[in-house]
Amino acid sequence: MKKKKKSVFDFFEMKKKGEKISFITCYDYPTALLAEEAGFDMLLVGDSLGMCVYGYEGTVPVVMDQMIWHAEAVRRGAPNTFLIGDMPFLSYQKRWDEAVENAGRFIKEAGCDAIKLEGGRRVVDKIKAIVDAGIVVMGHIGLTPQSSVQLGGFKAQGRTAESALELIKDAIAVEKAGASFILLEAIPPQVGKVITEMLSIPVLGIGAGMYCDGQLLIVHDLLGLFKAFTPKFVKRYADLDKEILRAFKEYIKEVKESAFPQEQHTYTMLEGEWEKLEKMLKETDIKEEFKK
Repeated sequence: MKKKKKSVFDFFEMKKKGEKISFITCYDYPTALLAEEAGFDMLLVGDSLGMCVYGYEGTVPVVMDQMIWHAEAVRRGAPNTFLIGDMPFLSYQKRWDEAVENAGRFIKEAGCDAIKLEGGRRVVDKIKAIVDAGIVVMGHIGLTPQSSVQLGGFKAQGRTAESALELIKDAIAVEKAGASFILLEAIPPQVGKVITEMLSIPVLGIGAGMYCDGQLLIVHDLLGLFKAFTPKFVKRYADLDKEILRAFKEYIKEVKESAFPQEQHTYTMLEGEWEKLEKMLKETDIKEEFKK
């Protein structure tokens, strides 16, 4: 039976009922196939692909074209899952019209259902403009990787009463600007609880505690495929890095020992065709033919 893709209204209903939203990043077609089969409620093509896929030190180098290519692939793999495209650095910060144009690319070219952008009160004009263009927006506050230098690195936010209050103000402003969702990253659970209860829109968390309406993890962190660093909020549900390394080493060994491929991994010629080819090769000097 074909899976029914959830709508924004379904997510609002889930919040009302207290049903948690499952959310994961996804960057390619094979992973998207599995994510949809597993039954995730929503997927994020995050600019975290800069680190997980491209090996950048952060998310800042990622550009719009990269995001669109990956979002297209994920949409093909998960056609019936709510899909969010992540606006990369400087794709929305400069002007509201540029923000709308780039947000529109995720919808028109990649078939996304919504976009995500970082920032609170400082980007409300961009959120309003994108929403007015008919595009669903997810806000993102707390630890915002694109602004990590300003924040003093990849550090938890809202750990003092004053900074927590600023986050709460940002969350309210994002909702008031018209966002349909908000993502909280690396903030204390108590602050996540206050924001979740205060807002009428679904609040997703990544390192924001158990009280949020749903949870997000980076797929490479969840599967144990990204080893550069592991944030405190990550739980590894698998150690695929070890299994992949084992498979790679076994393959290398079998190739070196001529143990792979074997007959069951090869194709056979049609009956009688090998004998015919042998005769052709005896009657014709192929190398001499090519010298002519």
